[in-house]
Amino acid sequence: MAVKIRLRRMGSKKNPFYRIIVADSRAPRNGRFIEELGYYNPLTEPKKVVVNLESVNKWIENGAKPTDTVDRLFKENNVYQPKSKEVTTEANQEEE
Repeated sequence: MAVKIRLRRMGSKKNPFYRIIVADSRAPRNGRFIEELGYYNPLTEPKKVVVNLESVNKWIENGAKPTDTVDRLFKENNVYQPKSKEVTTEANQEEE
């Protein structure tokens, strides 16, 4: 089962509001979903993105792929957990 992190459109006509959800890739856009991670409101100034960071990182670690739009929103709002950088001691010792 391929799992995606994607947007689910809510709101009325010409007044969009999106929920960020985890869903099976075969499920319809506004159909069945596994978990709700947050929401995105493009009509406010500035645009509002609210997410549960622990849940997002848990799903990404377990193999869920964000869609292009969700990926852009996460990058703009620093949602991704920074990876720990490995420092090689060999390179540092050679310089001394």
